[in-house]
Amino acid sequence: MRKMTEMAILQRLSSKRRLWRFHGGIHIPDEKDLSNACAIEPIPLPARLVIPLQQHIGAPARALIGVGERVLKGQMIAEPVGFISAPVHASSSGLVVAIEQHPVPHPSGLSALCALIETDGEDRWAELPPPLTDYPQLDPGLIRERIRWAGVVGMGGASFPTSVKLSPGTDREIQTLVINGAECEPYITCDDRLMRERAGHILEGVRIMHHLLGVKEVLIGIEDNKPEAIEAMRLALAETDMHAYTEVVAIPTLYPSGGEKQLIRILTGKEVPTNGIPAQIGIVCQNVGSAAAVADAVLDGRPLISRVVTVTGRAIAHPRNLEVPVGTTADHLIAHCGGYRATPRKLLCGGPMMGFELKQTETPVTKSSNCVLALTAEESPSADAALACIRCGRCAEVCPAKLLPQQLYWHARSKDLDRIQDYNLFDCIECGCCAQVCPSHIPLVQYYRYAKTEIWAREQEKRKSELARARHAAKQARLERQEQERQARLRKQKAALEAKSAGDADPKQVAIEAARRRAAAKKPGASVQRTDTPRD
Repeated sequence: MRKMTEMAILQRLSSKRRLWRFHGGIHIPDEKDLSNACAIEPIPLPARLVIPLQQHIGAPARALIGVGERVLKGQMIAEPVGFISAPVHASSSGLVVAIEQHPVPHPSGLSALCALIETDGEDRWAELPPPLTDYPQLDPGLIRERIRWAGVVGMGGASFPTSVKLSPGTDREIQTLVINGAECEPYITCDDRLMRERAGHILEGVRIMHHLLGVKEVLIGIEDNKPEAIEAMRLALAETDMHAYTEVVAIPTLYPSGGEKQLIRILTGKEVPTNGIPAQIGIVCQNVGSAAAVADAVLDGRPLISRVVTVTGRAIAHPRNLEVPVGTTADHLIAHCGGYRATPRKLLCGGPMMGFELKQTETPVTKSSNCVLALTAEESPSADAALACIRCGRCAEVCPAKLLPQQLYWHARSKDLDRIQDYNLFDCIECGCCAQVCPSHIPLVQYYRYAKTEIWAREQEKRKSELARARHAAKQARLERQEQERQARLRKQKAALEAKSAGDADPKQVAIEAARRRAAAKKPGASVQRTDTPRD
């Protein structure tokens, strides 16, 4: 009977929404069965946490702690700087042993400032703010500030501060909230398991975001290769009053349907403008993990200090999904999964398409780290030597952003950074479709990343030069103003001295001088100007 009821609910909530298709895309083996069979498992607390002070797009957070200080779990250890920034919190209690440069998960492989905390094993919480369970009656600004305090960012990989996305401004009317549960990258299943096990909690976060944005509809997009997640979300939705404005939509499995612009196109048919953002067309997009983190922040008063991470690949002994404190290093995750069953040829942070190689296993998990992927030689064979481009055009056929990858490649290769921007380089989402189908095995995405990095560096130098010029102009203006003020003071002092000299003169001598001047003025042809007052 219960099964029949569930089936009736699912049929009632099954989406009949019209779906659109984005340009390009490819079908690739997903390899998700490796890790999605087991429930999410908490990981033992590591002896040391390496917590980067920048885990978001925007300005780095400013450290609030020093070496030798003891911190508590959930304590803010770095505060945001500026509007687009996010705080960082301690993932457990312990002693700060260093604040130094350390390798972090980034395509560049460079280091960044991190706080190293030796955990004390007690996992003691700091005093947390009270839950805002009555948020519908509260000022929306207070709720956004709570989300900002919690350090919630986009957990699908972009790591953009969520509080900023939920503040679109009064000049933009947001009509649709899109919740991204597509998870199109091969191997990664953390969002899949999260939706299966914590669907109700995700919906609570969705309800909060709906309240803040005041949207007319909420669309939850999930690829149809995740039937259990789709069913779990629809059943959880049926138990709420949100089904009046919320819809769980099964979308075709096609990489990269999880891209923000591509998912919006599939669900709404709308196109995000070049160099634009979804808010310009009345849409805000959030990841399911971010929705759960919003619920944690508002309903429980908990900051974002842990996340679900997929540890997978055929080189891993026991692939699975783990609940991981932020700052846990990759080697600790791998060890918990039984280590390696085969020597990995490549260790990635993220999926095989958009992920990047980890040069060191001591690299920590951040808020946006969704996967640690250890690939065998069979899964990741040696790249064939790149050949000359044969201009076949297959890269343009599969590009989901409707770009011309071949032209981008030529201009990046020739370092023509001005021309490459004419071809909308920054619309490239680095999905890797073009490189995947290239018969010449050209590492196209590497060229695009290089060009973006060079342009960003050039823009930064330009901003520095403009700032230096502005400072020089301000200094010159200040010096001129100071000189003018000095000259004015000198004139004032001279006038005061002359007035003082005139006041100190002998009255008799003044009268004699005046008489002499009058006498000289009476002589014919006198050129001395009369200064006395003529009589009537």
